[in-house]
Amino acid sequence: MIESIHDLLPLAPEIALTITALLVLMLGAFFERQSQSIGHSLSVLGLVVTGFLVILPYGDYGQVLGGLFMRDSLSYVLKIFIVLTSLIVLIYGSFGMSRRNLLSSEFYALMLFAVLGMMLLCSASNLLTIYLGLELLALSSYALVALDRDNPTGSEAAMKYFVLGAIASGMLLYGMSLLYGITGELDLGIINEKLKTLVLDPDKKVILTLALVFIVAGLAFKFGAVPFHMWLPDVYQGAPTAVTMFLAAAPKLAAAGMAFRLLPLGMGPLFEQWQLMLAALAAGSLVLGNLAALVQTNLKRMLAYSTISHVGFICLGLLQGGPLGMSSVLFYVIVYALSTTAAFGVMLALSKAGQELEEIDDFRGLNQRHPFYAFLMLLTMGTLAGFPPLIGFFAKLQVLQAAFAAGFVWLVILAAICAVIGAYYYLNIVKVMYFDAPAEDDVRKADAPFDVKLVLTLNALAFIALGLFWGPLATLCASVWKTSVG
Repeated sequence: MIESIHDLLPLAPEIALTITALLVLMLGAFFERQSQSIGHSLSVLGLVVTGFLVILPYGDYGQVLGGLFMRDSLSYVLKIFIVLTSLIVLIYGSFGMSRRNLLSSEFYALMLFAVLGMMLLCSASNLLTIYLGLELLALSSYALVALDRDNPTGSEAAMKYFVLGAIASGMLLYGMSLLYGITGELDLGIINEKLKTLVLDPDKKVILTLALVFIVAGLAFKFGAVPFHMWLPDVYQGAPTAVTMFLAAAPKLAAAGMAFRLLPLGMGPLFEQWQLMLAALAAGSLVLGNLAALVQTNLKRMLAYSTISHVGFICLGLLQGGPLGMSSVLFYVIVYALSTTAAFGVMLALSKAGQELEEIDDFRGLNQRHPFYAFLMLLTMGTLAGFPPLIGFFAKLQVLQAAFAAGFVWLVILAAICAVIGAYYYLNIVKVMYFDAPAEDDVRKADAPFDVKLVLTLNALAFIALGLFWGPLATLCASVWKTSVG
């Protein structure tokens, strides 16, 4: 399979990231006192080098390693934004974890291994590679949630995440095994071709539908779609805010990549079946996510339920099943990942030593204390709500257009109603910041370091710039079909 070093060139970003993660682990063990600074510097450098290797124009598009690994425009775009989002999370998260005295080389190593799993998912053209990347991401995520061993809420969240995640992984693996059993293939492109004839056999179509049910259930759990959302609010609240930010942002990009590979590119002939399943997931996620978010007093739980509602929009885009739907979903998850990092970034920038900003009431009168952070949070909430001219508006518009093109007018109407409902709890944050009086005993000082302030400022202001000039990003997302093959 590997005849020369040239065959490994498409894996250069993953190889660089693996070396970085192993170095962070080893140096953290040998230089325990300096593990924080060494881990941070090495991790940032490793992600920058990985990002450079992703965009470096070398080799041709196509499959390598006997069809296990795919290099195409879809993986290219997803990896760029996974690395960018993870780099932003690393900068915010290092500050947040240090405030809670949880910063260690393990935090950096687990993050890097999780990013590696996400990158493998984006380039997976084989069922084995998909499962390998998924489990690498999942196991690293379980450990990240459990980093704060002295916090019983965090330990409970980690255990719930692990148990439910194991069940979801088992369901996904069972669905893949059924798919392999009936097709005799692991390569998604070959599976896609074989399904065109297998779906004509009524007996085999029943087994294929059963396999599809398990695969879609596993995907729904990784996204956090209703009714597979039970883990999400507890994990968001129980995990350290830096870990919550990471789990809320970058893995959604990888999950979108996995959905693209498995559904349109791998199981396209079963389009009618998985389209109906996604419609049900979209409707449930939109309704439950927005209604549950209305009554939350904890900001992290509110953002968890809002994530569920955003997953509903992602499922809406996937309903179209073609280039229009794929590009709209890709556009949406990129915008969502960037806006989520900004929301949690403001929370971390305002946190006290040993205490994180979690309750919505903690934001009362923020404009009087720290008007600049209030403005950044205003931009972030506006983007998540989908207010024009911010980029979130165009992201939702594209998804709705894709669902309308697929003929799901009733879902488009439902999504529009739910978007109005969602605007309420986002605007409530703005109201608390700008119109409520601050607590008398609130003497919080925003003493975040310069790099956190700079990146946070650029992160939030990007929503205005991308909203005014959203065409290039939309064009980039629309181009992924040109070289993306199963």
